[in-house]
Amino acid sequence: MRGIILAGGSATRLRPLTLVSSKQLLPVYDKPMIYYPLSLLIELGLREILVISTPEHRDQYTRLLGDGSRLGIRLEYTVQDAPRGLAHALLLARPFIGGRRICLALGDNLFHGPDPPGRLRESLGRHRGCTLFSRKVTEPEQYGVATVDAHGRVVALEEKPTRPRSDLAVTGLYFYDNDALDKAAALTPSRRGELEITDLNRCYVREGRASLVELGDDWAWFDTGTPDSLLDAAQYIRTHQQLRGRPIGSPEDAAFRAGLISREELVRQSGPVPAPSSAGPRRGLLSEHRP
Repeated sequence: MRGIILAGGSATRLRPLTLVSSKQLLPVYDKPMIYYPLSLLIELGLREILVISTPEHRDQYTRLLGDGSRLGIRLEYTVQDAPRGLAHALLLARPFIGGRRICLALGDNLFHGPDPPGRLRESLGRHRGCTLFSRKVTEPEQYGVATVDAHGRVVALEEKPTRPRSDLAVTGLYFYDNDALDKAAALTPSRRGELEITDLNRCYVREGRASLVELGDDWAWFDTGTPDSLLDAAQYIRTHQQLRGRPIGSPEDAAFRAGLISREELVRQSGPVPAPSSAGPRRGLLSEHRP
């Protein structure tokens, strides 16, 4: 499987912050937003990842992340020159994906759960067709919503329904087989001129090849597309890092725990270990790590 992190879009809901910066480069507490999905993909075992950004921000991403070699992975970059929809990312990624399976992660979605993320890894191992991930929410009408049958197969997908049939919001992490490349190419643009990810997922629903994995109460999920959700995510990361004494969303940490870089490389890349804070324990990157 090869990974895609989608870091484009105009992010109008976060203006004026995004007038001069890409949304996925904004800080979520102490790290750029894109660090969180990148760390997750490394934890899931992906080693070849494509970052898709807008043309004006591509150089910023390459300066921040490089070619991935310092993390023991390979990073490549391409641009989406206009908002053409999430499914359009698959068309841009086709030369990179080749004949592999696909993991598409939205660069503004933050996941945090058990360490290691066993439930996601299990889904990766038995993945067929399209695998979506959901979280129960209190206001499902604000999200894409999935309805499933008794076997966990998705039977309906609705985008911000006025009367939701379930409380399962579809999150910004998607596993696809290689058929998704052809399915995306055959989509018709929506009324807003975009290739919609929901339309792609509905192709698999019609074929009976879309499954849903519900993230339990031990998982947190943030769609950091508004000032409030950005603040909520930052406060969550701050609190849990202080409680754990270990970073969340650190690519260097994820690479070290995956055995991709050595302890010496981790120390060199991470810089000085922060001093303890009166607000709680902050023991630094090496406090509880195991290779």
